[in-house]
Amino acid sequence: MSGSGIRPVKKHSAVAQATENLRNYILSGNVEPGTRLKEIQLSEELGVARSTLRSSLIQLLGEGIVIQIPYTGWEVMELTADDVWELWTLRGSLESLASKIAAERMDHNMESKIERAMQKLEEACQSGDVAKASDADFSFHRTIIDAIGHKRLSDQYRQVEQQVRFYIASCNVLASDNLLSIAGQHERLIEALLARDPVRAPEEAWRHNESEGGKLVAAIRRRQRAKSRGDQGRTPAATG
Repeated sequence: MSGSGIRPVKKHSAVAQATENLRNYILSGNVEPGTRLKEIQLSEELGVARSTLRSSLIQLLGEGIVIQIPYTGWEVMELTADDVWELWTLRGSLESLASKIAAERMDHNMESKIERAMQKLEEACQSGDVAKASDADFSFHRTIIDAIGHKRLSDQYRQVEQQVRFYIASCNVLASDNLLSIAGQHERLIEALLARDPVRAPEEAWRHNESEGGKLVAAIRRRQRAKSRGDQGRTPAATG
């Protein structure tokens, strides 16, 4: 993982910093799902003890973005088509409700927050950096969740937000050759929100999740078919 951009930990709270750095590395979109995470190499790059690294990996395990394989080690979570369906339908339900409430409660302050979040998303997409675009994409949706002042909804969203970030990063990798399309995916939603339309806003939130979730499901299934064809085409090793 040389040159991965992981920053060494230099200050207090080594576990917290190591967790944040490793999380950002995984969610950057620059690491393939299913990638093996080697403890010795990661602890050296982060500049922390292996016990500190393990504490970080255990936290990320709880967040659902890494998995632990017995007797093998750690890997970056690899989403299945079923995982994606569960994530987009859950996320879509929460964001649809948030969008409905936002449209109903829209005021100048909320409008300004949402417009600034959208502007940051557009700027991130223009930068050509997939990781920045994905961070701004998640921040846009998080802004809507936070703006409505619904504590329980916010708490529910927070429970899965790292998996949502991982899902968003996976979706946006598919659009890496045209990042401006990511901003375009949100135009109908923001129009409905700023129009203060409590019927159209949740519909657009759901449609956005359904569309992007469907694209990722299709991409995963294509990879699975390609892998299956490749496995079937291998010649068994000679024996005897």
